[in-house]
Amino acid sequence: MSGLRFAFVQALRFALYAGLHVLIISRLVLFDLGWCFFYLGFLLFLPLATPIVVQLLLAFGMGLTMDIFYDTGGLHAAAAVFLGFLRPWVLRLLTPRDGYDSGDSVNVHQMGWQWFGVYLTLLVLLHHAAFFLLELGSFHHFGMTMGKMVVSALFTGLALLIVQLLFFPVRRGRN
Repeated sequence: MSGLRFAFVQALRFALYAGLHVLIISRLVLFDLGWCFFYLGFLLFLPLATPIVVQLLLAFGMGLTMDIFYDTGGLHAAAAVFLGFLRPWVLRLLTPRDGYDSGDSVNVHQMGWQWFGVYLTLLVLLHHAAFFLLELGSFHHFGMTMGKMVVSALFTGLALLIVQLLFFPVRRGRN
């Protein structure tokens, strides 16, 4: 994919995830305990070959965008950059025996349920831990924060799984 086309596609994806999150998804709350961080789909579903510097810049941009809309003083940016930093480590941890192909992407149909489940669970839980622990700023209400973290991670993970199943192409076998 050429650099200009990559930038255009990522700009569209950025606008789509951020727009949907701000306009619709952010209003969905489970029992005042769980929030869906839908915008994480933009970061989690970046192509596997995306350079780390680009991932970190995109993560900062997405997090800063959320911070501007929600006046959260850098919480989203910090947690999103943390996710962007950890993503290559998790991808290395989950590398298939034959390695990734240059055209591989984060796709439940292409990579399989087990790979996708571990990938999504690890990164969403780590992001949510960073976000909610930074938001709390102490360990006084740690139990409630753990509850928010787990319920929000389940909510976010389920929403992103639905996005994968509905909007990502089914491709059987690897070329």
